[in-house]
Amino acid sequence: MKLFVYSYREFDEAEYFQKFSKEYHVELGICHDGATLENAHLAEGYPYVSIITTKVDAELIKRFHGLGVKMISTRTIGYDHIDLNAARACGMNISNVSYSPECVADYTMLLMLMSIRKMKRIIQREEINDFSLPGIQGQEMHNFTVGVIGTGRIGCSVIRDLSGFGCKIYAYDLHENDEVKKYAQYVSLNEIYEKCGMITLHMPLTESNFHMIDAAAIEKMQDGVIIINTARGRLIDTKALIAGLESGKIGAAGLDVIEDEFGMYYFDRKSDILSKRDLYILRGFPNVVVTPHLAFYTDQAVSDMVKHSIESCYFHEQGKTDPWRIL
Repeated sequence: MKLFVYSYREFDEAEYFQKFSKEYHVELGICHDGATLENAHLAEGYPYVSIITTKVDAELIKRFHGLGVKMISTRTIGYDHIDLNAARACGMNISNVSYSPECVADYTMLLMLMSIRKMKRIIQREEINDFSLPGIQGQEMHNFTVGVIGTGRIGCSVIRDLSGFGCKIYAYDLHENDEVKKYAQYVSLNEIYEKCGMITLHMPLTESNFHMIDAAAIEKMQDGVIIINTARGRLIDTKALIAGLESGKIGAAGLDVIEDEFGMYYFDRKSDILSKRDLYILRGFPNVVVTPHLAFYTDQAVSDMVKHSIESCYFHEQGKTDPWRIL
C-alpha cells in the first residue's frame, strides 16, 4: 500500500510513521508542509493521503481525486477542516482517528484548576517578584457545580475525574451514557446554563451546534461562570465571550481552541503580524488562559494518531471494516 503523508513532523511523528509503516508494509511518501493545490501533485500515484488540520476545500478535493487519490485520512478526531460534501460528490473516502481520551481529559482538568486558582496572574506576578496576595485568592473545586456538555469518550473521562474532587456534576448529550450516570445527572442544556458555575465543552463541531455558546446562552448562565473549551473553537461565539468577560458575567475562561485558528497554530509566528484581533483581546484578560490547541499533545496520542491513520487506510485497502471511516 502507498500512503502520502502531508505535515510530516520529524520531531515527534517520524519514529511512529517508520515503526507502523514497516508493521503494515506501507510505502510512504513524505511532505513536511500541509497539503495545498501547489504541492498536491506530490501525491500522484498514492491512493491514500494522510493530513493533519490542513484546510481541504472542494478545489483541493477535486485536485486529489484527479490525481487518483481514493482516500484522505486526517490524523485528528475532528474533521471539520475537510469539505465532506465535495468529498461525497466525487466519491472520495474520508476517515479520522481516535486516541486515548485521557490526554484531553487531563488538560481539561488543568485548565479548570488554572482558572479557579487564578494561575495566569500568579505566574505573571512571580516572574516580576510580585508576591502580594490581593487579586489572586482562588476557589475550591468541591464547591462547584460543573456542567459537562458532550459525554463521549473525553467527556466521560472528564466526568470521572471530576467526581474525585467531590463536585456536583450535571451532563448534557443527545445520547445518554450509562457510565456517566454513575457520577453525573443528565439534564437539559438550559439547566446546564442556569445551574452550573463551571461549564466545559466536549463535542464535535456540527452545523447545529455552531456558536452554541452565544450571547443568549451566556445571559442564562450564572454570574461569574467559568467556561472551559478543549473541543472546537467555533462552538463559542468569540464576540459574545469577550462581551461576557468585559461585563464580568464570565468570571474566567480556559481555552485550548479558538475560532479561525487554521494556519496559525503549530507554526512559529512570533515575528508575524497576525490578523487575529480577538485572540489578542482574549490573551489580554488576566482571567483567561489561551493555549494553542495542545490538549491532545502527548506521546501516547501522537502514536495513536499515526497508527490509526495508517490502519484506517490499510483496512480500506484490504476491504476490512474501518472503525474510523467518515465517508
